[in-house]
Formats: sequence, C-alpha cells, structure tokens
Amino acid sequence: MRINIVTIFPDFFAGPLGLSIPARAAAAGLVEYRVIDLRDYTHDKHRTVDDVPYGGGAGMVMKPEPFFEAVDAFAPKGPVVLLSARGRPFRHQDAVRYSVAGELTLLCGHYKDVDQRVADHLATEEISVGDFVLSGGEVAALAVTDAVVRLLPGAMGDHDSAAADSFYDGGLLSPPSYTRPAEYRGHTVPEVLRSGDHAKIEAWRAREAERITRARRPELLEEVGPGE
Repeated sequence: MRINIVTIFPDFFAGPLGLSIPARAAAAGLVEYRVIDLRDYTHDKHRTVDDVPYGGGAGMVMKPEPFFEAVDAFAPKGPVVLLSARGRPFRHQDAVRYSVAGELTLLCGHYKDVDQRVADHLATEEISVGDFVLSGGEVAALAVTDAVVRLLPGAMGDHDSAAADSFYDGGLLSPPSYTRPAEYRGHTVPEVLRSGDHAKIEAWRAREAERITRARRPELLEEVGPGE
C-alpha cells in the first residue's frame, strides 16, 4: 500500500519510519511512504501555512489552500484522514480498514487549529488518538501508520503474535505475558503457563483477558456483548 503524510515537519518521520516493522515492511515492498512538505504548496516568500483566526482569539490557524493544493497534486485514492483532537477515537477496526484500502493519506495539523474547510471538504474523516492535545498531528500520524503497517500480510514475521494483541480478536485487552526466568526477585510466573497443558493455558488467558478488560476498559465488554 501507499501511505501519504502531509506535514510541515517532513524530517520528523525519517527516523521512525526507518526502524523496526515500518522499515522492514517498506524494504519488503509491502508499503511505500510518501512524506509531503505542506510548505511546498504555499505561494509567498515566507512559505506561510497559518494565519490569524476569524473572530479573533489566541493562536494561529492553518490555512486551507496548502492542504487542498497538496492533495490535488497527488490525487490520492482511499481515506484522507485529518488528525485532530476533535476527531472520533481511532480504533483497531480503523487500522484494519485502512490496511486493506491500498492508499491512506494523513493530514497533520499544527498550531492552534486547522481551517474547518479542510475537515469538511477535503478530509474524508477526522481521527483522534486520545483525549489529550498534541503539539501537532505528526505523533498521531506515526501511531496510525504503525498500527496499519503491522497488519499488512508479511509485515510481521509471526502473524500469531499480532493475532494475540489487544483488540485484535474479540475486542478485549490481551492477557499478561511472561518469559524466562521463571522466578525473578521472588516473583514467579504463573504455574499454569509452565504446565505444558495448552487447553488450560488458553482458558487461563481467556479469563485473564476478561478480568483485565473488566477492570480497565469495561465498555469493551459491553461492545462485545454477552456470550461472545
């Protein structure tokens, strides 16, 4: 697939996209990253991307023209996503949907806000990665990119590892994981995980996933529904 990232800080992405699964997926030809400098689509000597808000108030607002012209220039197919604190929460289901789209475009805001016309008439959806405010959309775009790329067939060497992640199957949080040594500073690995009884292990993991989800994210159990 192709992932387009529109930003005023293209250098921000060089390091993260060159590491770990995102880098291996690109090297294997599974994904192409195209990072677009929004300032390339400005028309003044200062390469201005922001202006004062109509109606007054503190902070600067990113102008609509560079976003529209940037997207016009590469005519993307698939979702065009504005990363925004006003957006609906990004979920695993969104990552799955994006991963099969073939192309994904992420628009990174900065300053106080982005002109609402970008959200209303350019982006196909508006996504938030949490109930907090970031300095810009770059960190959020990286989070979305990583969540999408790791789902591409062949991106991870062990698909079973991804299939055991939180939210992957059934929508629950994942159970705890342990590795060697079996005892460390008096803290031991649960006996069932060392038993070799795979049926008991799977039953333990299912109970732990439900227990942790009930304690930390009870709303997820409501979404799954009884008996699922």
